[in-house]
Parts: sequence; structure tokens; C-alpha cells
Amino acid sequence: MKVLIACGGTGGHINPGLAIADIIKEAYPDSEFLFAGTPKGMEARLVPQAGYRLETIKVAGFQRKISLENIGRNAKAVAYLLTSGRRAKEIIEGFKPDIAIGTGGYAAGPVIRKAARMGIPTAIHEQNAYPGVTNKLLSKEVDHVMLTVIEALDYMDKSKFEYTVTGLPVRSKISSSITREEARKKLGFDDSFTVLSFGGSLGAGCINETMEYVIKDDFSNGRAINHIHGYGGMGKDTFPQAMKAAGVPLKSDRLRITEYINDMDVCLAAADLVICRSGASTLAELEAAGKASILIPSPIVAGNHQYHNAMVLGKAGAAVVIEQKDVTNERVNAEIQRLCGDPETVRKMSEAAASLHLSDTDKRILEVVKKLSGKKEA
Repeated sequence: MKVLIACGGTGGHINPGLAIADIIKEAYPDSEFLFAGTPKGMEARLVPQAGYRLETIKVAGFQRKISLENIGRNAKAVAYLLTSGRRAKEIIEGFKPDIAIGTGGYAAGPVIRKAARMGIPTAIHEQNAYPGVTNKLLSKEVDHVMLTVIEALDYMDKSKFEYTVTGLPVRSKISSSITREEARKKLGFDDSFTVLSFGGSLGAGCINETMEYVIKDDFSNGRAINHIHGYGGMGKDTFPQAMKAAGVPLKSDRLRITEYINDMDVCLAAADLVICRSGASTLAELEAAGKASILIPSPIVAGNHQYHNAMVLGKAGAAVVIEQKDVTNERVNAEIQRLCGDPETVRKMSEAAASLHLSDTDKRILEVVKKLSGKKEA
């Protein structure tokens, strides 16, 4: 089976594409894969790193805000649009895929659209509760739509396609058998209430500022709370210095403060409460690990999709959702102290998160792939 996967732009689109390729490869070892993406996006690095071949296509989005810079960007986007169909056809004819799958990003648009119009069985995977523009448009042309959450259907015309709620593939280690006790021992922590906070690899200024306040407050008051915080690239020049100025160590028997969290499986297993953004992959991992959370959606993402993602957990009772405009140091600290003192609520939130996890995501994705390949054979 020859599988074409089109994705690009952000890790939120690329990583699901890579995960789907890995799922198919494990079930069908003789499969061949080709990725299509932009030459300057993250996919240009991540796809070859994962061992897959990448063909590039120049595509760019249109800027709505009027400025001289954006006029130039939009002119470039138009030029790319005029050539993208031809380039997509070249990629498809060169590879001759049996099926084509898009996982979002501008590059998926022309490639999956052209594949559909050339009679190749096609599907898309939508990661978020609020679908991206590319997937909204493609949903009207593809054979099948895979969804992380059913709530995405509220923003799509479901009369136009068949769909399956597959969930989102997560790293296998996240749902491994390491226990809370084992994880805490590995981190050098005791069995006190444990908070894990992070803003992604780049970090998030809002979360860093709040956690700086929270950690200082816990430390100065001698609270029996363990805290793991990843401040990311955004905080590397400020967060350690702020801790040093306050006399707070970056590592102790209650603290582990670092730029990146490279052992997320261990940290998630150790945590009682997670404080983070609400990207689709992060939330899928919270569900797989069954963790209560305080979610602070990023307000600067397309369609405010992180808010919609967060509200899936919020409505299920798995998370406290605080929009960034409503964040104050005192409010977040009060929520942490409230939950720290209410283990029954934390337990119920954790169970609610676990109830949202689809443990058979791989199987559901493979069923869609089988259906598509059967369509090709017919």
C-alpha cells in the first residue's frame, strides 16, 4: 500500500501525520509512505528525522489584517496558489498513492484536493474541537473525516462526508504502566500533592509569570507541595533568574524547574494536577494519563481553537478552564490550593479525563485506512 500524507506548519498537524504513518506501518510493514509539506515549515525537519520522505510544495495563508507587509505576503500567497495545483499533481503522479490523508496545515489543501479530484481515496484528520480552515474546506471533497472529538462536527457540514471519531494518537509511554509512586521516587519527591506546569517547548509568558508567583508563594510558606515546571525557550532568560533572586532552588526534594521536560511520561505519572495550554496533543495526553488540569488556552491561535479544545474537558468535569484574559496570579494560586485540599474533587476530575480517552485510537484509524484501500481495490 502506498500512502501519501499531507501536513505542515505546526507540530499539531505534523505529529498526528507521523503517528498515523507509524500506525499504518506497524500493521502493514510493506507500505510505502510519502509526505507532502512546505519547504520551510517544521515538517522539513521533523518528517526526515522520523525516517520518511518529504516532497515540498509552496503554499501560504492569506493575511486578513491590512498592512504593507501583509500585502506583500498575500501577493506571494496568490502566486503560490496559482502553481500549487500543478505541483500537487506532480507529487501525486510521481508517487501514485493508493490512499491520501491530510492532517491539516496549508500544504494539505492543494494536495488532498487534487488527490480527491484524481479519484484517489482520501481522508483528513481534524485534531481540534474547532476545525481549521483547510480541513473545513477539504471535508466537502474527501471520502472520510477522522475526528479527535465529536464536538468538531458542530462546525462542519456533516451531510457532506462520512466520519469516524478516532481520537488522537499519543506517545505510547504516556499511558505506560509506571505508577505515581514509582514516578515520584524517580523524581526524588515524596508523596505530597504534585503540580506539573508547562507552556510547551517555547513556553508561555502567561503561565511562566503565574507559576513564578505560585512557586515563590509555596516556597516562602513552606507548603508541602511538589512542583515540576518547564519554562520553555521563552523563559530561559528570566525564569531561572527570578527564582535565584527569590532564593528558590531550581531543584530540590520538592522542586524541579527546567527549560524542557524531556521525560513527560514520568512527570505526568507523578502529577496530581497539570497546568498548561490546551493544544490537541497535550489534551490527548492528559486524557490518556487521566489527569486533572487547569487549562489556560492560548488566545492567539486560529479560530480560538484551544478554547474549544479546553471546554471539552471543562464540560466533562475534567478541567478548570481559565481564559488568559481572566488569569491572575491570585486566582490560579487559589485554584491550586483549593484542589490541593480537596483530593476527592481531584480524583473525580482525573476519572473524567480518563473517561474521554479512546484506548483504541490506532484500531479506529486502521479501520478507516482499510475502508479507503478497499475503495481503491473496488
